[in-house]
Amino acid sequence: QVQLVESGGGLVQAGGSLRLSCVASGRTFSNYAMGWFRQAPGKEREFVASIRWNNGITYYADPVKGRFTISRDNAKNTLYLQMNSLKPEDTAVYYCAAARWGDAGTSTHAYNYWGQGTQVTVSS
Repeated sequence: QVQLVESGGGLVQAGGSLRLSCVASGRTFSNYAMGWFRQAPGKEREFVASIRWNNGITYYADPVKGRFTISRDNAKNTLYLQMNSLKPEDTAVYYCAAARWGDAGTSTHAYNYWGQGTQVTVSS
């Protein structure tokens, strides 16, 4: 079992930046593939970015490539999402997710554990 707690969301103007954090507790963080997903009102939860547990390889959804960066600090049991050049269409609740020994997939089904989410609102 692993518990995930996100923070760092808020209200920002278009073009601005935010950094989300996700602190994990309960198990060996370094053994978990980690991902960020988001869900806008009336839409399904969608993949944003992920990072492998064993080699740090990262994956990104096309809409965020070049603007968002996922990273992890295993010593701090923390996952990050640096979001730059934010757009109104990035507005959503952002969730972090974990999968032990996972492959950092892009589907919600690839993850076993989820945080409670943090709201990101980008104004135009």
